[in-house]
Amino acid sequence: MSGKTVIDLEAKQRIEIEFWRDSEDERPDADSIHNIINKISEAAVFLDCLTLYRAEIATKGRVLEIGAGQGWASCVYKKLFPSVHITATDISDFAIASLHKWERLFEVTVDHSYSCKSYETQEGDASIDQVFCFAAAHHFVAHRRTLREIRRVLKPHGKAFLFYEPATPRYLYPLARARVNKKRPQVPEDVLISAELRKLALESGLAMRIDYYPSLIRRGPRETLYYIVLRQIPLLQRWLPCTANFTLTKHP
Repeated sequence: MSGKTVIDLEAKQRIEIEFWRDSEDERPDADSIHNIINKISEAAVFLDCLTLYRAEIATKGRVLEIGAGQGWASCVYKKLFPSVHITATDISDFAIASLHKWERLFEVTVDHSYSCKSYETQEGDASIDQVFCFAAAHHFVAHRRTLREIRRVLKPHGKAFLFYEPATPRYLYPLARARVNKKRPQVPEDVLISAELRKLALESGLAMRIDYYPSLIRRGPRETLYYIVLRQIPLLQRWLPCTANFTLTKHP
């Protein structure tokens, strides 16, 4: 999460963009049952997150998803809360090009979509009621710039939710990062250092709350055992790598 250079950022962004162009299962012209099943399983986790934060999430107004990939989570959100005006964004045009597949599957129409970097959206100042991303923030690399962009577009008291993010204490970052990169070698993965993200949020004018989220949904056997232990001993969630939900609030 730290120590990235401009070259690292540009290289990472190029890999992200080209993945959505070239992936056998996820390129725009693909019609993959594997992709559908995979995203539906992720949707179960997303639905659980929305249920947990039901009292805080926006059910009307303007909502922006960043790092949306193909936009399936925006479709789920729109299905649940049709009064919301929702915009799906991703760094890759090739990802957003598949949005129509998920709109058809969920029988919704996302209000707006476009490609952009997480720190360069097209939204006006203080125009958005809520920002969210799902399992995407750890890809952004330019976290300081992204948090500043989130604060810029949010209305006063608006919230941003970073759902289902891999998080770790600083001293375990190298180990945690190595592990996640073994799981998905096609695209470089990262892990959020909780304390560092909190520092950047405060510098950007955002209050941050972290809720550790040792969900058992969509886990393999070893991960299930690991997260069962984390659930039984909550103190370990702070001291070991654990998925987490981050809530960012813009104060006037």
